[in-house]
Amino acid sequence: MTQIVDAALADSARRSGAHLVCRPGCAQCCIGVFPIAHQDAARLREGLGLLTDSDPERATRIRARVLEGLARLDPWFPGNLETGILAEDYEETILFEEYANDEPCPVLDLETGTCDLYEHRPILCRTFGPPMRAEGDNGEVNLGTCELCFIYASTEEIEACELDPAIPEIEAASNEAFDAAHGTRGETLIAYALRGA
Repeated sequence: MTQIVDAALADSARRSGAHLVCRPGCAQCCIGVFPIAHQDAARLREGLGLLTDSDPERATRIRARVLEGLARLDPWFPGNLETGILAEDYEETILFEEYANDEPCPVLDLETGTCDLYEHRPILCRTFGPPMRAEGDNGEVNLGTCELCFIYASTEEIEACELDPAIPEIEAASNEAFDAAHGTRGETLIAYALRGA
């Protein structure tokens, strides 16, 4: 899955040129929690395990940030605290919209503005920035970008740089297969995915 997404991202980035301003140190998209699939969670845990072997000090810093984040997240977590799975009912979903919007990702190194588990980051992190189609609140499909990118681009230029529109469907099928193979369901947050890892 990650190879497909990374290839699509490289293609979109090539077409985007200077309109795509994502770079190390730009971490606006790393602030605020968002749901991740169990496949993303497994990839993050694998990355933390590898980092523990190669750079134990950095891995320890991630674990400390996870614990600090959980202390802030737990009191209002809209889901099951024991499993870390987000609730799927409507009322809890509404609560999530305003939940932890200022919480930094625990794998974000705040000093450098870079991701300590970059090679193992979730699919959403890999696809954020380039133009990508998404369904809005009203059910309408919009072509969205990071608010820092494509500022001076025309609608036509944005459309010409669109990330492969098949990616969401491919991701959904991959996550469904992963969940079926591992007996998992629902979504979690990065801090809960790395809790105890």
